[in-house]
Amino acid sequence: MPNTVSATPTACFTKEQRLLTPAAFREVFDAPERKLHQSHLMAFVRSNTHDQPRIGMAITKRKVPTAVTRNLIKRKIREQFRGQAHKLENKDIVFIIKRSIKDIDKKELNNQINNIFKKIEKK
Repeated sequence: MPNTVSATPTACFTKEQRLLTPAAFREVFDAPERKLHQSHLMAFVRSNTHDQPRIGMAITKRKVPTAVTRNLIKRKIREQFRGQAHKLENKDIVFIIKRSIKDIDKKELNNQINNIFKKIEKK
C-alpha cells in the first residue's frame, strides 16, 4: 500500500506554536494590534515574523484560584486553537481572564473562546 499524504492540516500543538518566553509575552502586551473582548476573556493579538500563529495564556491565580479550573481553561483554549490554527494568519495571541469565571459554565466559556478566534479570523 503506497504512502499517501493527506491534504487536510493536522490539528497538533507544537512547541513552535507556543509563546514561551517572558519577552515574547511582553512584546504582545506592550504593543498589541488588536484587543478582543468577551465578558470574561480578553485576547491581545499582534503580527509575528514566524511562519505560523502562536498562542500564550496568562491565567492568574487571583482570577482563577484553583489549578484544576486554570488547567481546564488552558485546555479549552488550546483545543480551539488546534482546530483553527490553519485558518489564522501569522499572529501572536495572548489570552487573559478579565473577571472571575465562577459564574460561567463550560459551554459559555467555549463560546467566548470561539468568538475571539472568529474575530481574529475575520480581519
